[in-house]
Amino acid sequence: MTSATHRVYNQVDDLVDIDAFDGDKVASFALHNYGADWASQRARDFAANVWSADTQHAARLSHRNPPELKTFNRIGTRLDTVEFHPAYHHLMQTAYRAGVHALPWATDNPGGHTARAVLSYLWNQVDGGTACPTGMTYAAIPILRDAPGLTLWADRSAALDYDQTFAPVAQKTSAHIGFAMTEKQGGSDLRANQTTAVPATGARGPGEAYLITGHKWFFSVPMSDAFFTVAHTPAGPSCFFVPRFTPDGEVNTFQLQRLKDKLGNRNNASSEIEYRDTWGLLVGEEGRGIPTILESADLTRLDFAIGSAGLIRAALSQAINHATVRHAFGSPLIELPVMADVLADLTLEWAAAAHLGFRLAATADSDTEDERLLSRLLTPVGKFWNCKRAPAVVSEALECLGGNGYIEEHHMPRYYREAPLNAIWEGTSNMMVTDVQRVLAKEPKALEPYLDEVRTAAGNDTRLDNAIVEIETAATNPGTLTGRRLVSMMALALQASLLIRHAPAAVADAFCASRLDRDWAPTFGTLPTHVDAEAILDFGRLT
Repeated sequence: MTSATHRVYNQVDDLVDIDAFDGDKVASFALHNYGADWASQRARDFAANVWSADTQHAARLSHRNPPELKTFNRIGTRLDTVEFHPAYHHLMQTAYRAGVHALPWATDNPGGHTARAVLSYLWNQVDGGTACPTGMTYAAIPILRDAPGLTLWADRSAALDYDQTFAPVAQKTSAHIGFAMTEKQGGSDLRANQTTAVPATGARGPGEAYLITGHKWFFSVPMSDAFFTVAHTPAGPSCFFVPRFTPDGEVNTFQLQRLKDKLGNRNNASSEIEYRDTWGLLVGEEGRGIPTILESADLTRLDFAIGSAGLIRAALSQAINHATVRHAFGSPLIELPVMADVLADLTLEWAAAAHLGFRLAATADSDTEDERLLSRLLTPVGKFWNCKRAPAVVSEALECLGGNGYIEEHHMPRYYREAPLNAIWEGTSNMMVTDVQRVLAKEPKALEPYLDEVRTAAGNDTRLDNAIVEIETAATNPGTLTGRRLVSMMALALQASLLIRHAPAAVADAFCASRLDRDWAPTFGTLPTHVDAEAILDFGRLT
């Protein structure tokens, strides 16, 4: 007979089978507003897959069973491979077949980047580790398409399939691409790299073979089929395309020294490697490696802004679900004013982050000069702000679940460990601020499309109007605001403008009052007393 003390009630089951696309008022809006309605069914089907019990379980298993380095086989032959739990391959197959890595390059429909952004936003709600290879491949495909001799690689990388076979690319149905730039002495300072490259046959120039020697400190997804890497030639840092197999079908020289034991992102096999006369092709001109690599940075940074918005959405979904089901003091937690205020505050963060990310994605779908300039400025702004806000949101959402959110059987600890990473990858927060300052100094005309975008909502809220004046003054008078304060204000003003135009009045008003009017303490749950928390929560619920 079961003891009465072990009767299970007032507990919250796992959150699965939720309506994460049609019920998400920002994601579904983005496809319609930015001309990608054609992808709605794809996003709807993918959302159901992401939040299925099988996919959620696979995400947990892949992190509980991290990859293993296989340096040698049983008889001493060098392998330099990584072995993954089957759950990891299940996740990769799910993401790649949906097109998270390549949808804009696999369709002729308009709005491909927006559609892909929605898929990435959904995917980051289940797993950040496999979002790394999808994001890197997404950013690599344009370089592959433009580089001589890499057409097959471009085609394989854009295929909506996942082929885990360790084999030359011609023998595979698909490929995924990594980036290998960071070295221990330089970090983000790629000019401090010490890896070198010399011509393999004496011939120099784009498309020619070189032999590369050096060490890479953070080498993510080492089982990718090829990598873009930076190495020095006499002309300076240069970009090379380095496949795992040489053209004659032999395994290229990659000595995997170790896998990183990381705080989070544990199913992603970040490693350290040695190049020892490793075969690679020069991409672009010698000495132009950093600009060549940075051609992909806008897409990876866009993806981190989107990914952080997706992580914020996942944490909010978990918190709202828990507070709706769980009772305390005679009521559902969500009906307690102090909890409702916290959840409403978190909802504002999600709505603003998602709108900012999708507006940024829409710039990639346009070929106008204004949108190019807007992208140039908004990419570091969006990457900085969304990636900075994610850890704070996830921490507060975890607390909404109490101890039940702190145990490893729940997804929240994984979210918590993932949350800081996007701010580190592809340029830290300080690098994003520096990039904004560089754009304002060297390409000041980029400010006008940004201000035009924000001014679209001018006249609807005096707090936004005041912020626009403050930003324009500071951006054109260096030193008026410190770097991070200016970039933060730019993010908040655009988020406010987007919410005024595209969200319920209660949401926009609360955001402007708290974020722009400074009527907000440095913690969640301190919204002004006049805000309509229930209306905000209605916007945040997946309905």
